[in-house]
Amino acid sequence: MPGVETEFLYSSLAGDPDLGEIVDLFVDEMPGRVAKLAACLSSGDWEQLGRFAHQMKGACGSYGFHQLTSTAARLEQAARHEPEEAAIREAVEELVALCQKVRTGVGCQG
Repeated sequence: MPGVETEFLYSSLAGDPDLGEIVDLFVDEMPGRVAKLAACLSSGDWEQLGRFAHQMKGACGSYGFHQLTSTAARLEQAARHEPEEAAIREAVEELVALCQKVRTGVGCQG
């Protein structure tokens, strides 16, 4: 459908017979991670948000979702060094939008 973005993000490790199951588990737990980001943002706990963004940066890379690592890194830096709440909020929203595209399975090349 024109104008509707339906791009999903798949792990580079999803096709690995030894790692596919843990990638699926990581994806299944993503709504909880998104909720934690939202809770940190809502409470204004920038220190915890920075720590959690750092953890997500590493986890996303480890599970083959490299598309999220730079966005998580930007959020980490914003939470730790950006005095403006609007910039932190924008970084959270960007990461959440990407997290919502994460899917299990192997993406199709079209």
